[in-house]
Parts: sequence; C-alpha cells; structure tokens
Amino acid sequence: MKRGYLISIAGNIGVGKTTLTQKLAERLGWKPYFESVIDNPYLSDFYNDMKRWSFNLQIYFLSHRFRTQKEIVESGEHAIQDRSIYEDVEIFARSLFEQGFMDARDHTTYRELFYNMVPYLPAPDLIIYLQASVDTLMQRIRQRGRDFEQTISRDYIAYLNRAYERWIREARQQFQVLTVNADQTDFVNGDGDLDDLIAEIQKRLP
Repeated sequence: MKRGYLISIAGNIGVGKTTLTQKLAERLGWKPYFESVIDNPYLSDFYNDMKRWSFNLQIYFLSHRFRTQKEIVESGEHAIQDRSIYEDVEIFARSLFEQGFMDARDHTTYRELFYNMVPYLPAPDLIIYLQASVDTLMQRIRQRGRDFEQTISRDYIAYLNRAYERWIREARQQFQVLTVNADQTDFVNGDGDLDDLIAEIQKRLP
C-alpha cells in the first residue's frame, strides 16, 4: 500500500509539540494526528498517584498511538504526528520504571507488547526533536494552565529531559532526526522560524 511521508514531533512535556504539529499541517497541507491528552481518562489520576496508575496510563497511550499509526497507513496521506510511539517505551515507560513508579513485571509486559506491535507500524521519515531547557518547559506548563499538570515536579521534567537526550543519541542510528532549539524558536508568533523549519524539511524530504 502506498503511503505518504510521516513526520513525528518529539519532545518533553510542554515543549510545543501540539502547536508545531498544527502549524506544519496547516502550512504543508498534511494531516495532523494529535496525542490524547485532554480526553485522556488516566492523566489526572496518574499525576496524583504515579505508582498506582503508570501502567494503566502507558497502556492507554500505546493503544491510542497504535490506532493512530494504523489510520496513518490506511489513509495513504502525508501525516504529522504529535509525539512518536517510540517515546512511549523509551522515554516514559523506561523513566517510570527507573524511578520506581512502574514495577519490573509491568515494565517487562509493556515492552514485550510494544515490540510485538512495532513491526506492523510505519517508521517516521523524519523525527523533529524539540529541545528545551527545564526552565522553559516549566514556564510553558504553567502558562497553558492544565489543572492536572500543575503538580508535575521540576525533578520529573529534568529526568525526562535527560532521557530524551539519551534516546535521541540512539534514535539517530535508526531514524533521520532534526533537532530544533525550542528555547530560541517561537512557532506561535514566529513566522520566520516556521519558514526556516519548512525549508529544512523540504531539503530532507524532497
């Protein structure tokens, strides 16, 4: 089955993935696919009790992401995805396990499920990694004002930032990755920043 290009927007909580997904979709005329956040039935419980709800949350995200990937393949259209499925396992599930919020049994089960699913999914043609400092991320999380995010700790965001840096180093061996300094770009008001990014995308995906 013929399929279009797939761009995945990767990055930490609050970095601006959803905004960039929307902006690129509008400018390129591609179909956007967004992460399930506002309608997620587990997020609020998770941030109140991460150990109790970590496995449930990750399974929900994995199911939603798999369904999205399936829709992308079946549509045959060029697509832009708000967060890649690989971040679920290599960033969030792994960090929750390392920090003691997910036990070894659940983590093993989750990884086995993930790696059984991945062979059936299209790999992204380009991963755009939005990289930002912890200060920027905490400020943006506060500014967007989601109630369930206000309990997110600075330490947790810092931990995820380190996890992202580790994963991106590994991902470059498998995927085409474009890193964008999100501390210095403004895709909400900065048309020039968006123009520059689109020009780079067009160079990499002719």
